[in-house]
Amino acid sequence: MAELPQIHSVHHHASHAAHGASSRSERPSLFSWLNPPLLIVVGLLVSYGLLVCWSAVQGLEKYSFNRQLMCVLIGLVLMVIVWRFDYRRLANLTTALLALNVILILSPHIPGLGTDAGMGAKSWIKVGMQVQPGEFAKVTVILYAASLVARYGGTLDDVREYCKVVGLLLVPFLCVMTQPDLGTGLVYLAISAAVLVMGGAKARYLLITLALGIAAIAAVFAVDELLKYETSPGQYEYRLLKNYQRSRLFVFLNPDADLSGDGYNLAQAKIAIGSGGLFGKGLLNATQSTHGFLPEAPTDFVFCVLAEEFGFVGVVALIALYGALIAVCLSVARGADNLYGMLIVMGVIGMWLFQILENIGMDCGLMPITGIPLPFVSYGSSFMIVNFVLVGLIGSVGSHNSVSGRKATP
Repeated sequence: MAELPQIHSVHHHASHAAHGASSRSERPSLFSWLNPPLLIVVGLLVSYGLLVCWSAVQGLEKYSFNRQLMCVLIGLVLMVIVWRFDYRRLANLTTALLALNVILILSPHIPGLGTDAGMGAKSWIKVGMQVQPGEFAKVTVILYAASLVARYGGTLDDVREYCKVVGLLLVPFLCVMTQPDLGTGLVYLAISAAVLVMGGAKARYLLITLALGIAAIAAVFAVDELLKYETSPGQYEYRLLKNYQRSRLFVFLNPDADLSGDGYNLAQAKIAIGSGGLFGKGLLNATQSTHGFLPEAPTDFVFCVLAEEFGFVGVVALIALYGALIAVCLSVARGADNLYGMLIVMGVIGMWLFQILENIGMDCGLMPITGIPLPFVSYGSSFMIVNFVLVGLIGSVGSHNSVSGRKATP
């Protein structure tokens, strides 16, 4: 994005023309790069999330709260490093970012490196500890999508160019589906959609793309029905979608269809949320999770633990914090002095909004059940570190705008 240095130069000279010699006395202070509202909101969210996570992992040997704390500390360090880094240096690295995405997402397929994450999904690698590259690729997908779309200067109205951009944005999704990890793939699509909308794509093109996407999903189910094969009397395996993926969608359409499987999980999630009442049962008193009725309580269904322990008031507090986070991020996006920076922030907002709506929605039966975690609340080392890195990216956009003479304001 070659215009970035020019934009910076325009602000630089305009600032000198307006303020003259006085601008020399307005040099940024040591901590001028900080964004107090962003740090306060993130601090409150992380603290609330750690409290709920600590309660959710009690008595579960599979999870380690100390590891979660360690990842928060690692995330804080990386957040500061990314915050201080000038994001504009990545604006012209579209091809390199695409290559990095492909390498990250496909790394679990490397023999001896990848490991099975359960249900047949190979999305983790072992490098001393288990790491999920697809989570870290969320950062590079945002940078890649913003870099690609920013090249069109905010006007993506040529149908051939639009199709080319959509095709390139689908590469990370297609790569992650080789694992397969549909939840992470949907997050990539949400990021791409947010960047396309804010990057100037015509509404007509976006609606046609959405319609084609829905048609493609219907086609996958239709073809899967033709390709299925019987493994035992009355039991079938499908070639395109895993059995559990089909089951989750059918449970969403008919919650009472499978009360011994995914339907049972949804029923228990609703019981947990409803039993919290107005003020909740209190910390460590979430009986649905402590008695083993609620599966994957610290990760996929952590919102149910929060709702059961802190009730409706606790849920409203969480949603208010998420609302404040989005509002602060939008203020940074509005203050961005170049399209690339604005698209980065909007990509992050798109990702967080989708994950919040999907995670809470699936626990309430309003969305299909997926493995999408809740930002800053769900247990997960890779996920927590990535969220801090994204905060650093937003801070980088805001702080470097301030340096160039345009500070983001609400």
